[in-house]
Amino acid sequence: MTTLLRVLTDAQISEIHEKSLAALARTGMRVDSGHARGILEAAGAHVDHADRRVRFPRSLIEASLAAAPRRFSLGGRRRGFELRMNAGECTLMPDGEATMFYDPVTGERRASTRDDWSNATRLIDTMDEVGLYWQMVTAGEDGPDPARSARHWRDTHALFSKHVQDEIAGPRQAEWLLRILETVFGSRERVRETHPFSVLFCPVSPLAMEEPHTDAYLATAGWDIPIAIMPMPMMGSSAPAGLVSTAVAGNAEVLGALCLVQAMAPGTPVIYAPALAAMEPRTGRWAGGGPEHALLGAATTEMGSFYGLPVTASNGGTDHFAPGIQATYERTLNWLLPTLSWPDILIGPGSLGGASTLCLETMVIDVEIYRMSRRLARGLNGTVGEADVVAALDEVGPVGDFLARTATRDAVRGGEWFMPRLGWHGTWDRFEGAGRPDILDEARETAFAAIKGHRPLPFDDGVAAELDAIVAAAEAATAG
Repeated sequence: MTTLLRVLTDAQISEIHEKSLAALARTGMRVDSGHARGILEAAGAHVDHADRRVRFPRSLIEASLAAAPRRFSLGGRRRGFELRMNAGECTLMPDGEATMFYDPVTGERRASTRDDWSNATRLIDTMDEVGLYWQMVTAGEDGPDPARSARHWRDTHALFSKHVQDEIAGPRQAEWLLRILETVFGSRERVRETHPFSVLFCPVSPLAMEEPHTDAYLATAGWDIPIAIMPMPMMGSSAPAGLVSTAVAGNAEVLGALCLVQAMAPGTPVIYAPALAAMEPRTGRWAGGGPEHALLGAATTEMGSFYGLPVTASNGGTDHFAPGIQATYERTLNWLLPTLSWPDILIGPGSLGGASTLCLETMVIDVEIYRMSRRLARGLNGTVGEADVVAALDEVGPVGDFLARTATRDAVRGGEWFMPRLGWHGTWDRFEGAGRPDILDEARETAFAAIKGHRPLPFDDGVAAELDAIVAAAEAATAG
């Protein structure tokens, strides 16, 4: 049977849900956008415009949950590419917005560059386990500049052929995004049908929605663009102490934003994606390596499943700033519980130092960790192997072996054994004879080979020129 882990009891799930509703009814959320407050007020929320406070009755939350679709797909440029949400599948998405880069040649941690962004994007496009893009490094180009955003989305779709999920900094950026999507995918109707782009929306913890990002998403109304709602409450800092209390805070923030999304356009696809975290208790900073993150990731997955919504778990962090033993054991531990709870999307490959630093070697190693975790999640299958194990034991007899049997061959080919792609798995003599190869060297060479061999999926005729014209128009509008 498939492995299925639970860290929350039914009573705890009910407690998190009920306390979230109570917090939204009593305290509500600060909603900075007047446009958003108007939409929520029309939907039945209690709004204090002077205080920018919105309180949510239970009836509105329940109606909004009922309106959100349980199943939908995320598409991309690649022919036949489809990520089916809530269909028992799981894929990886890199963590986003790192400012620093671990240089694979010098071993230096330095500010990220445009070339780092390009190499990382090429690498994940070659990895079947990575289904979604999130801007992995800022390369010094973060900020609300519409022209910069237009260039970024043009170049992202040129290099990455699967699903793109990213933030929109403001309404002006949304305007250029929609023009780019319409050009890349041929029409607004095609974008609505295939969902090649989704928005990453991050309410501010505790209990607030900022105006620029909120109005940016509202500007996409009518395009049926999915939204991953990702507040980032941090236990003891921007969330109350206690793992369950942190889950309450994050859950409330997701439900409040979900009400806005469904009031804007009922039936809009929503991904349940709170990035629940625990502060590093000695410094107060976010780090990500503590084992509490594994529990929070599993709890996130279970709460999303309780609502019947697709889930993103964001809990594969590490405190360390360089690839190696600590980064690997922290990632493994913090991914294992969420993976065994089985989200739709798992975030984090390649990130170091509390998601501040991107590392290509770590990206390769993390994909191998994910593959192993996925094998654990698949569990025990009693139908694999010998059709009659008692008869097989009788045929082989005492001190025999099963190497030459058809069932053994079929089980190996059918995936009963995990087949590693990375690391050393041979004898000591061969290891010694090979010069004691190092896994970081192997991961680095694997990344370099993938980047060198990457061939971007070309645009259809005329699309590249039209995208260049859109970027030029954005640059002119920004300069004006």
